[in-house]
Amino acid sequence: MATSAEDIWALFQETDRKIQESDARLTQRFEQTDRQLQESDARLTLRFEQTDRLIQEADARLTQRFEQTDRKIRALGELIGRQGNRLGEFVQEMVRPAVVGLLRERGLPVHQVAPNLSAYDDNGQLLAEIDLLALNAQVAVAVECKSHLNVDDVNDHLERLATFKHCFPQYQTYQLLGAVAGMVVPEQVGRFAYRKGLFVLAQSGNAIEIRNDSRFQPKTW
Repeated sequence: MATSAEDIWALFQETDRKIQESDARLTQRFEQTDRQLQESDARLTLRFEQTDRLIQEADARLTQRFEQTDRKIRALGELIGRQGNRLGEFVQEMVRPAVVGLLRERGLPVHQVAPNLSAYDDNGQLLAEIDLLALNAQVAVAVECKSHLNVDDVNDHLERLATFKHCFPQYQTYQLLGAVAGMVVPEQVGRFAYRKGLFVLAQSGNAIEIRNDSRFQPKTW
């Protein structure tokens, strides 16, 4: 049976209709997919905003805690500093009445003990501080007092002794000696100070003793 022009035209029309229906379904699916993507993007955006807000809130809380911790550390440091100063003053008060007798036992007949000497330059800037100065007419012994003596304290005192006569020129003609004292003086620190030519005074029970043996030769500045 031959296919007429009308049949071919009908076939084209049917094919075109199916293509249009398919195109409509695809368009609908694309629109649904786009809508779902937009909704998903909106949900992700919301979640990112919520996450960002949570991170900012957590960061704010951490910052607050760090600030609180920093304040507590500063307060503790100030408290320790005050306690350290008080302990140093306590050591100084223990050493002052004992230092004359201890030095006399080593052949140094000192007669005076001057506490808390300070020297300033022409601009009022502090140059040096000496906890105790035991002296007679020819000899002066500069004593540094600490609650817990360490090597840095010894080195600081050695530097102080090196500039003492510049800071306190009234003692320019004196034979200057040095001493360190502490409630706690670790053995290695005591040996270090001994080797540097310093007298080493330490607490022993309720008294202060001098740890230098009879062979000790003090350094003179």
